[in-house]
Amino acid sequence: MKPTVLILTTSPTFSPARLAMALAKVGCIIEAVCPPGHPLRKTRSVRRTHNYNCLSPMSSLLNAITSAKPDLVVPGDDLAAQHFHDLHQRVQRNGEAAPLTSTLIERSLGASKNFQIVYARSAFLGIAREEGIRAPKTEIVTNKDGLERCAARIGFPMVLKADCTSGGDGVKIVDTLEDADGALRSLQAPPQLAKACKRALLDQDMALLWPSLLRKRYVVNAQELVAGREATSAVACWKGKVLASLQFEVLDRQHAGGPSTVLRLIESEEISTTAEKLARRLELSGLHGFDFILEAKTGAPYLIEMNPRATQVSHLALGAGHDLPAALYAALTGQSVQPAPKLTENNTIALFPQEWLRNPASTLIRSGYHDVPWEEPEFILSCVQRWHKQRAWYSPQKWLQVLSKAHHRKS
Repeated sequence: MKPTVLILTTSPTFSPARLAMALAKVGCIIEAVCPPGHPLRKTRSVRRTHNYNCLSPMSSLLNAITSAKPDLVVPGDDLAAQHFHDLHQRVQRNGEAAPLTSTLIERSLGASKNFQIVYARSAFLGIAREEGIRAPKTEIVTNKDGLERCAARIGFPMVLKADCTSGGDGVKIVDTLEDADGALRSLQAPPQLAKACKRALLDQDMALLWPSLLRKRYVVNAQELVAGREATSAVACWKGKVLASLQFEVLDRQHAGGPSTVLRLIESEEISTTAEKLARRLELSGLHGFDFILEAKTGAPYLIEMNPRATQVSHLALGAGHDLPAALYAALTGQSVQPAPKLTENNTIALFPQEWLRNPASTLIRSGYHDVPWEEPEFILSCVQRWHKQRAWYSPQKWLQVLSKAHHRKS
C-alpha cells in the first residue's frame, strides 16, 4: 500500500511543490495544506489540497490530518515546522485528537524533547560543540552591556542573528559597538505591521503576521564571523539515523542572505559526520537541512545553523545515498527502493524557478544543469506568470518558448 505524505507550507515558496513531485515519483500519495494560489496547487503530483488558514492554523492542520490520515507529515518552511511542534505540544497538553497525532508528528520529525532546541541557535550550536563539531562562538545578547562583554570575547566584525527567523531577515553583520547596539534593538523588535501585512496580502507569506500582531520580541545571538563560502547539506533521517544526504556549495542567491539559486555538488566527510552526529543526538526523523561556512583559508566547514524542515534541494535525486525521497519511501514502507537515475553528471545545478526568476539570462543556467520539471507544464506556467507579473513587458508565451528551446538544446 502506498504511503500518504502530507506537506504543509505557509509561504509561496516553490520548494514544497518540487518535493511533492519527487515524492510522488517514488510512489507516495501526496496531499498538501497550503494557501490559495500556492504552486503546490499547480502540480499534478498532489492528489488533494487543504486550505491553510493563517488565522486558525492549528484547526487547518488538524482538519487536514484527520481527513488525509497521513503516514508522514513534512513541513515545507520554518513556520510550518513551528506549527507541527505547536500542535504536538497542544495535543500533549489537552489530549486533543487522540495520541495518534502526536505519534505521527514524532515519527515524522523526531523526538519532541528536542523540538525547541532547533530554534535556539546558541543552545543548538552548544550541543554541536559538545559533539566535537566545529562551530563559531555564539552567545545570547540582550543589551548594550552584554554586547560589549561579548565583543571582548568574540571580536568585530560579528554576526547578530535572531532566533526563529529565516531568509536573511534576522541577520546583521556589525563592525562597531554602536552598529551592534542599533542592530540588536532592531532585531529584537516585533516585525513592523505594515511589512507583515504586505507579505501576507501581496506575497501570501504569513511568517511575520502573528509575531507582528502579538508583538513578539526575538532572542538575539551574537556569533563569531567566519569568512568563507556558504555550503548546505540536506538529509533524510529515520529515528536518529541518516539515510541519504546531499551537500552543496552555494554559488548564487536571490539576494544577500536569501535562498540559494545555484549550487555546486560537493563531498565532505566532515559535513557527513556532522549530520550523522546531530541526527543521532537530536533523534531526528524526516527531512532536515544544515548550513555551513567553508572557511576561506582552510576550506574547513563551520556549522552555523539547522533548518528543521525540507529545504529547496531535498527533491534532487543524485544517485545511491543521495536520493532523499527514495530513502524516506523505503523507511516508510520497509521496502528496498531503487534510487532514481542520477539527474545529471553536471555538478552545477541551477534551481528552477529560483535562478530563472532571479535572472532569466543567467550564464549559470546555460553552463549548469537547469532543474526544470518539464513533465509539469502547469507548474512551469505558474512560475512564468509570476515572473510576468514582476516584468509585465514580457509575455508568458515568449518565456515558455525560451525555456522550451533551452530544453531541446540540452536534450
